[in-house]
Amino acid sequence: MAKPLWVVAGVVLVLLGLLWTLQGFDVLEGSSMSGTTTWSVIGPVVLLVGALVTVVGIRGRKR
Repeated sequence: MAKPLWVVAGVVLVLLGLLWTLQGFDVLEGSSMSGTTTWSVIGPVVLLVGALVTVVGIRGRKR
């Protein structure tokens, strides 16, 4: 059984991680976060955690 809240939270984390990654690598400009190494590291980590949360939410728990 899927856990919709986990899936939504995971997707939001994936999108935030993607945004932060693109800003960190200076693909998206115009922010104080653009071109900063910190966001180049934090972004992919948040993206991976979001993907994991999404997978857990989709798979659900086994009974």
